Amino acid sequence: MLKRTFLLAASGLALAGALGLPAAAEPKGKDAEVTILVSPLTFAFPHFVFLTDELKDEANKLGGVTIVVADGQLSAPKQIADIEAAIVQGVDGIILAPVEADALAPVVQQAIDAGIAVVTVDRPVNGVPDVLANVAADNFKGAEAQGEAVVKAFPDGATIVNLQGIPGDKTANDRNGGAHKVLDAAGEKYVFVAEQAGNFSRDKGLEVTENILTGLAEVPQVIIAANDDMALGAAQAVDARGLKGKVAIYGYDGSEDALKAVKSGDLAATVDQFPGLQGRTAVSTLVAFIREGTRPESAEVLVAPVAITADNLDQAERVGQIGE
Repeated sequence: MLKRTFLLAASGLALAGALGLPAAAEPKGKDAEVTILVSPLTFAFPHFVFLTDELKDEANKLGGVTIVVADGQLSAPKQIADIEAAIVQGVDGIILAPVEADALAPVVQQAIDAGIAVVTVDRPVNGVPDVLANVAADNFKGAEAQGEAVVKAFPDGATIVNLQGIPGDKTANDRNGGAHKVLDAAGEKYVFVAEQAGNFSRDKGLEVTENILTGLAEVPQVIIAANDDMALGAAQAVDARGLKGKVAIYGYDGSEDALKAVKSGDLAATVDQFPGLQGRTAVSTLVAFIREGTRPESAEVLVAPVAITADNLDQAERVGQIGE
């Protein structure tokens, strides 16, 4: 079970007893009632709203699964407090998209030591090998797809602005690395004229893009962004300067707003990382383990992202939500 012995250390046993929790989480049975805490990074990002909605729908289909949702609010202390409360309440499992991979590690280990199975989604925690699974998009490959879309649209080269995510965040690092791998390999004709963190925020993406455009002597041909919110913020800045149609903007997430923007031409592309599939996979994986002790084949469950342009819009997970 979770690659650990069934006997907790003496302190762990005392904690479990004090909280009324089992010292070891044996399979509950295939029809057992299951309660799961879901702690997404933040509902300010449409990506996590959709992921959670799809997760809850899958839980309803499984039956007998109660989902308790706690918005992470981009706050590690908030997520830590929510998980500590869930341990006291005796949930069976936790699905977590950690705000900070290092800061959340101790409380995740505490939950596991209390017999609670944990699945991370969208991004992992660091240094906790007993997490059952990390269900996520392969962000590096997704960013490679983003870079390949740029190369296809600009075969003769381009000047590029790169809006990066949260500094130090693994997701941000992978997306930056994948885009650079493709565009750097494509040759010197692809030139990064500015790179700056926008922290995955639409407002920050708008602000950073405005500042970059002010400082550049020439209008860049391309803006790549590590998520859709920053890309949409960049589109606002570009539009405000009368540059719509002159700068190709590439997002990442496949959000409803981004898909609408791809359809209208405000964005050149977005990378769909299928958050709905991530959410459904996370909850089904966790419930199978809690009820029957079934482990996934690998602790790293990766979804392959796809670059979505106007030409393949029908492949997007949320295309049905954007209307005619």
